[in-house]
Amino acid sequence: MASSRSRRLATLLSSISRGSERTARTGGALLSRRRMISSASSSAAAAVVADDELGGVLKEYVDYRRSLYGEFTHKALLVDAVGTLLVPAQPTAQIYKNIGEKYGVVYSEAEILTRYRRAYQKPWGQSHLRYVNDARPFWQYIVSASTGCSNSQYFEELYDYFTTEQAWKLCDPEAEKVFKAIKEAGVKVAIVSNFDTRLRPLLRALRCEDWFDAVAVSAEVEAEKPNPTIFLKACELLGVNPEDAVHVGDDRRNDLWGARDAGCDAWLWGSEVTSFKQVNESPLLPQASQEFIPIDNLK
Repeated sequence: MASSRSRRLATLLSSISRGSERTARTGGALLSRRRMISSASSSAAAAVVADDELGGVLKEYVDYRRSLYGEFTHKALLVDAVGTLLVPAQPTAQIYKNIGEKYGVVYSEAEILTRYRRAYQKPWGQSHLRYVNDARPFWQYIVSASTGCSNSQYFEELYDYFTTEQAWKLCDPEAEKVFKAIKEAGVKVAIVSNFDTRLRPLLRALRCEDWFDAVAVSAEVEAEKPNPTIFLKACELLGVNPEDAVHVGDDRRNDLWGARDAGCDAWLWGSEVTSFKQVNESPLLPQASQEFIPIDNLK
């Protein structure tokens, strides 16, 4: 079986080869080779791919990026909020049910979750924008459709609860330390989130607002991921070109496809990277740690 290092290399290589298609179209032979290894990584053949071969291909890609954009190609890190930086401290359906019981909500958590997903996926007012300003009309619709309860006091209690630090937790307990190191290395950092205007006070409540140089929230930008406009706005706020930024998020459509359409690199949280420490240790970030993928070992 392949070593854990081989699997990490193969996973990152799969991400890199997909994310670089826009800029690598002129490097046909290199792109073809990366696709071959990427495909192998998702099958049993990955188990017999040698470390030195994976390392050689990754180094080739790193050299390719640096030949285009300079010694360090990622000058900015864009981070998704919900699902990547933070998640609800308790399941949303559980909160809807627990708070809703005193208002007459009788649906089970499973029923609430099913109804929530169905309502959330429907077009909202024939518009691509759900989060307009504080998004109260949208969330009133979601709460009512999910629970069958239209009580205004119930909605207000739920709405206020999700603005408090008690309602959320960080996905990565080492996030503060890592973001500090990333910024000290000269990398600019921004939040890119489909959220309403509660995001900024929520970041303050969680005491992580200072981790970021900019916040691009859909309610303010008036564009929601995967629309590349919101990623371009984040790059504008940071003063970097899209090709100088890498975005990390947990949604393949909204985060990966949207960021890549904007011209950014993108990595999928939860599979391609599972901690911000791994992000910081990328060989394409300045002053990256040598622990994740040692550059010396890629020669």
